[in-house]
Amino acid sequence: LVRSRGLGDVYKRQAIPVHFSKIVLSERTKQGKGINKFSFEYDIGNGLLSRLEHGKTDTQISTLWKIADALDIRFSEFAKKIEDNLPDDFNFYD
Repeated sequence: LVRSRGLGDVYKRQAIPVHFSKIVLSERTKQGKGINKFSFEYDIGNGLLSRLEHGKTDTQISTLWKIADALDIRFSEFAKKIEDNLPDDFNFYD
């Protein structure tokens, strides 16, 4: 079975980074840290962090885990926050 790639697939691939970006930006600002200070303290490139916070890039799970740790959030809670922000019927395959 071959699935076609339509506009829905583009949305789905962008949905997770977009919701992830909102959570990271919100949690980082709650800590009162600018992007440069945060990226320096936790050894996360500020260019990468900026792209992530703007939903411009997807990234490896190890980087997501590192960011969750830096935000003092368990990775499972972090993933749950992302999931909670997605539509209830979200899945990659219809």
